Amino acid sequence: MNPFEMVVLIVAITAVASVLRARYGIGRSRGGRQDIAVPDAEASRMRDEIRALKDRVAVLERLATDDNNSLEREIERLRDKA
Repeated sequence: MNPFEMVVLIVAITAVASVLRARYGIGRSRGGRQDIAVPDAEASRMRDEIRALKDRVAVLERLATDDNNSLEREIERLRDKA
């Protein structure tokens, strides 16, 4: 195989790969990692779920780092009310 044929083969392979990526909605990010296109409705649902999970993690962090026992006092106050 001569160098000209090799160059033509590489260009053809690259062109076919580009067409397939465009067809299946796969793009390339800067890091070389491939990202799959996500429909807007699903992306919105995922954002909402991530936001809810972040809120839950924040509550768990607050519970885990309760230094001055304010949570314990609040629970006792609520028990006294009931």
